[in-house]
Amino acid sequence: MPRAAVQTVRFTRVFHGRADQVSQARREMARHLSACGFPRIDDAVLVLSELASNAVLYSASAGQFFTVRTELHAAYLWIECEDLGGQWELKPPDPDRPHGFDVVNALAGADGWGVDGDEGGRVAWARLEYGQ
Repeated sequence: MPRAAVQTVRFTRVFHGRADQVSQARREMARHLSACGFPRIDDAVLVLSELASNAVLYSASAGQFFTVRTELHAAYLWIECEDLGGQWELKPPDPDRPHGFDVVNALAGADGWGVDGDEGGRVAWARLEYGQ
């Protein structure tokens, strides 16, 4: 299907706030994106993995739940991972071992990701362009 003909396609799932559910979220999103013909599935899975891992490891979603949403548009994919907030401390980047938001930044670009919200709940998001 030509990209110009693509309409916005949405995917939303709620997962338990456990580490094993991060891999489940990756698999389900990858299946969805594959069926839609998105060309950067590996990048999208890696971005989601980082966002969902942060939700499970560093937020009040641990042991509770987190929500994954994607919107596939004609020119880009929007990925969100919503957590339940709580104390959250970003660690400084490790130049010898990029991970977390360093990986998201590398794949989405400095202006292609962010975190909105506060201790009451957050949404970490990323935008992946088709052509990158």
